[in-house]
Amino acid sequence: MAKKVILTSDSTTDLSAELIERYNVQILPLGISLGGTLYRDGIDINPDKIYDHYAKTGELPKTSAVNLEECADFFRPYVEEGYSIVHFSISSEMSSTFNNCRLAAMEFEDVYVVDTRNLSTGGGLLVISAGEMVNQGLEAKEIAEKCEELATRVDASFVIDSLEFLHKGGRCSSIEAFGANLLKLKPCIAVRDGKMSAIKKYRGKYGAVLKEYITDMIGDASDIELDKVFVTHAGCDEEICKECVELVKSLAPFKEVFLTRAGSTVSSHCGKNTLGVLFIRKNKVQ
Repeated sequence: MAKKVILTSDSTTDLSAELIERYNVQILPLGISLGGTLYRDGIDINPDKIYDHYAKTGELPKTSAVNLEECADFFRPYVEEGYSIVHFSISSEMSSTFNNCRLAAMEFEDVYVVDTRNLSTGGGLLVISAGEMVNQGLEAKEIAEKCEELATRVDASFVIDSLEFLHKGGRCSSIEAFGANLLKLKPCIAVRDGKMSAIKKYRGKYGAVLKEYITDMIGDASDIELDKVFVTHAGCDEEICKECVELVKSLAPFKEVFLTRAGSTVSSHCGKNTLGVLFIRKNKVQ
């Protein structure tokens, strides 16, 4: 008799509480160091606390990977309960969390660690796809293999209103930040082959830019799997989020459109006014 399958994920997949409950996903939190205290992403810290601290002190948090022992301790109870585990990790190009989980999994039978090659709900798309496979009765190994292929088709991107957090975090130069702010440029950052890179720069007011960006990304939707799409933001104005969701719905007949907020790990790097549209393509993303 096949083992029961349980899905686990690190906290960077940014799934809503509703989706975590729907697919019974167990979450492994990354660490967030702020003001001399180490917090757990999504448990005892949230993005608003980070933004408030930054406004008062100018200090950005530091994020930390989950270590090998923490990964093993996380998997062990589910293995002992008789589950097979499919675990989803932030891109191995962005964090050592994947490798630590991979090494920890070697201590157990039937623990499969998927490198999402992504972050935020780019990885979340794989988790909920896996949830549907669990409901169909697939075994853990097959789910992991299918999700590794799906990872090549995830189209994840986002537009940043200000380069302030990226600059302060050492991820872009002063000249780049100054030039972007002076010209009111809004960079579009995409995840390609597990790494982030700027693929386009928009110009204008943020709300208008987001509409142009979403229209560009969805296009005629002929190469998009229309089951699900995420509109994920890091604390944008509620009205802007609503307008973006309605635009997505008007551009393509997605079965489900999920509006989600990025967690502390992702928000620490991009800052408040960041929004992306994330979906799965029919073909490998180039």
